[in-house]
Amino acid sequence: MIRRRSRTTPTRSRPGRHGRHGREGRSAVVRPPLPPLETRVDRFDMAVGSAAEFLRGAWEDLREVRFEMADMPPATDADGIPRWSVFPEERRIILYRLPIERLGHLHHNDDAHRRMMIESCVFRAAADYLGRDPWDLGPDRYRDS
Repeated sequence: MIRRRSRTTPTRSRPGRHGRHGREGRSAVVRPPLPPLETRVDRFDMAVGSAAEFLRGAWEDLREVRFEMADMPPATDADGIPRWSVFPEERRIILYRLPIERLGHLHHNDDAHRRMMIESCVFRAAADYLGRDPWDLGPDRYRDS
């Protein structure tokens, strides 16, 4: 039979913040998830806004036009899911974020190509509004000097 030895030294109480070996508790390895600094909606809004401002400055017919953004179109049309809707009588162009972002086939899936795709949709929607070719809207922007 094994006999236990009685403790002769008094037990010292440690402060609550110390661990078993006398060190302070450690912080979490991974921080709690932080919200992204810039969301897809913010990037889409910035790309549409900058292209719309360029077009408003270049074309007087577009200065009073409202460029609006929506997530999805209310219904499909004969061509499938529309990327934008044009309402000339209301002076309004609506761009649909999800079809533009998800149904666009990018050669390279990076920020620059996504922005170019969004801007091209803004140009094509404005060209529909004006009844022109999209390349006529910003010829200096795409030609080398």
